[in-house]
Amino acid sequence: MPRTENDTWDLATSVGATATMVAAARAIATNAENPVITDQFAEPLVRAVGVDFFTRWVTGDLAAADVDDDESSWKLEHMPAAMAARTRFFDSFFHDAIQAGVRQAVILASGLDARAYRLSWPTDMTVFEIDQPEVIAFKTATLEGLGAEPTAQLRTVAIDLRQDWPAALVEAGLDTTKPTAWIAEGLLGYLPPEAQDQLMDSITALSADGSHLGVEAIPDRPERDTEQAREMMRRATAKWREHGFELDWESLGFEGERKDVAEYLQRLGWQSTGVQMTQLLAEHGLEPVPQSHDSVTMADTIYYTSVLHK
Repeated sequence: MPRTENDTWDLATSVGATATMVAAARAIATNAENPVITDQFAEPLVRAVGVDFFTRWVTGDLAAADVDDDESSWKLEHMPAAMAARTRFFDSFFHDAIQAGVRQAVILASGLDARAYRLSWPTDMTVFEIDQPEVIAFKTATLEGLGAEPTAQLRTVAIDLRQDWPAALVEAGLDTTKPTAWIAEGLLGYLPPEAQDQLMDSITALSADGSHLGVEAIPDRPERDTEQAREMMRRATAKWREHGFELDWESLGFEGERKDVAEYLQRLGWQSTGVQMTQLLAEHGLEPVPQSHDSVTMADTIYYTSVLHK
């Protein structure tokens, strides 16, 4: 079903299911022979969501090779390595921001992100998590049930990003006079193009000089490639239905021409450096994700680290 501006979801449906899939990939990456990340909460969170398809994938009862389309350039098999590289990037981003003296962090659309529980934060660090109320409530209750405790001062902000989240964040205690470390991980593609710009504008308005921003950005796809990308995702997920999981992956994002993230941020006062997924994979000795000459793939994703100078 195509996305609408006021649609809702939980962690087993629509956009929410992508958070569960990413957590499943992190769990598999954590259990690898030579892991580059450690997320001990990923597997129990996936189990708690209860999507059989992802639970079986995590436990090894479902092999990605059995559900992947051989001719598609997007494969479930590539996800653990890709998410390991992505997770390592954002973990390192926070480490670097802390080294620069930043003591408050904001995780936008936090989903099943457990960084507030698994990273070693300074004792005076405050971490804000923003997501839909149902998502925040589920994760908080599940982690409490596991006996997990935050390793930072955690403040959850239960609000949809389509609402007035800046006001809610300030009300929760964000100090706009001090630098903040922000991440938008796996988020921009699920926003309409104009909402992407508005998000960057809001982040900038709330940020003091010296703030850091970590963003995952997918290069803009030529219009001629749009239908090809839809067909690729339809084929990539076709066998999922045979295993009891229905998700119209190709309809989860919003189409339309997007502004270049680094260029847009530069106009707002941010200086950015970017690294491509292929480089991150190589740096950590992970299996490469194939690139396609015909369309944008997971391997083309760019990760930006930006610093604000006001």
